[in-house]
Amino acid sequence: MGNNGTREIRFNAFDMNCVGHIQQGLWAHPRDQSHRYAELRYWTDYAKTLEAGLFDGIFLADVVGVNDVYGGSNTAALKRAVQVPVNDPMMLVPAMAAVTEHLSFGVTANLTYEPPFLFARRMSTLDQLTGGRIGWNIVTGYLDSAAKAIGLDTQAAHDDRYDLADEYMEVMYKLWEGSWEDDAVIFDRQSHLYAHPEKVHKIHHHGKQYRIDAIHLCEPSPQRTPVLYQAGSSTRGRQFAATHAECVFVNGQKIEGVRDIVDDIRARAVEYGRRADDVKVFMGATIVTGRTEKEAQEKFEDYRAYVSSEGALVHAAGSLGIDLAKYDLDEPIETGKSSAIVSNIEAMTRTVGPQWTRRKLLEQMVLGSRQAPMIGSAEQIADTLVTWAEKAGVDGFNLSRTVVPECFNDIIELVIPILQERGLYKTSYRDGTFREKLFGTPRLPNRHMATKYRMTG
Repeated sequence: MGNNGTREIRFNAFDMNCVGHIQQGLWAHPRDQSHRYAELRYWTDYAKTLEAGLFDGIFLADVVGVNDVYGGSNTAALKRAVQVPVNDPMMLVPAMAAVTEHLSFGVTANLTYEPPFLFARRMSTLDQLTGGRIGWNIVTGYLDSAAKAIGLDTQAAHDDRYDLADEYMEVMYKLWEGSWEDDAVIFDRQSHLYAHPEKVHKIHHHGKQYRIDAIHLCEPSPQRTPVLYQAGSSTRGRQFAATHAECVFVNGQKIEGVRDIVDDIRARAVEYGRRADDVKVFMGATIVTGRTEKEAQEKFEDYRAYVSSEGALVHAAGSLGIDLAKYDLDEPIETGKSSAIVSNIEAMTRTVGPQWTRRKLLEQMVLGSRQAPMIGSAEQIADTLVTWAEKAGVDGFNLSRTVVPECFNDIIELVIPILQERGLYKTSYRDGTFREKLFGTPRLPNRHMATKYRMTG
């Protein structure tokens, strides 16, 4: 707790293994380094910077399709580098883990397209290689282009994807928690006995979507189940979060709206036998700061000159499921029923009102994304973050990049020392796994549904 009763504020860097992530067009800024995304050194330097700033982690988004809703083609996405090209986020983790000791890694993986048996092995491997510093952001996807890439005509309906996800999670829990007992491995050189076969159990799952009869290929990793992230704020998404998630990622428009989502998810978690503080909430934030308000404003104007309005509309069209290219600047946009990110449509309606136009959307997207930036001196930014933490009940922030690496250097050099002076930001890392740093325990608590699949021996 800080000296004013506020909980310690946590930071994740929010990025993607690509050139253009959230703030569309800023890769064109002369000081931006994101074009180096395919260089290992870029990511290892990035990780060392974040660890020096005592960031909790780096949260890596991902998509496995292309934003081709705008204009009905991928042309504009390719021209403006809107989340394409995009490389695999998981490949980055071992390299970043090798040059850090405490930084944790939240990786996005779309369960719709990942065979559960192989995915469980990949995450256990990452948990072992990182010493228990891995988290999984559970997503079900929103792009039809991704569905078509793996042989489907279209993606499943929004709520149906969550039904599939519930079953997928059951399979994961059985593999991670229920296959190997804690004392299965003895590594006895003398008797040439590595593991007790009777303590390794075959998983049997015959469900609607998945059928598995196999042991998990990996011995227990430090956390067994990775820290579970989830980012859906729709009604069905909140139910899923309350059931499974340990960390929830929300996007902020108005404090009251975010508070309602946070309170609702935590209340639902309690209904499922969990505690309200079993769920940590991270809000997406974009920060432009300087030593003075004037310096921050000048930096913002400098960044703004490189924003791609078309890129912003391409990304918005993909995540809203609406072809914004079909509308003139002031023509009313028909939102209709979308199978994309339902919570994004709800959030945008709260921000611009029920009747959208391209002009209204572009007025919101001043830095190339739907997220309005926080602009101000380091002191003002610290005040804003504290207000959000206190009034919206969030635990921390996923900070999306603007111009890298300077955007994170500014936060580390200017904002974090102010939060530390106020007793609101750690001055050193706690020991232990990702889950221990967040919750004080390396494994999921007994009140989480995953543990009913746990082998007790």
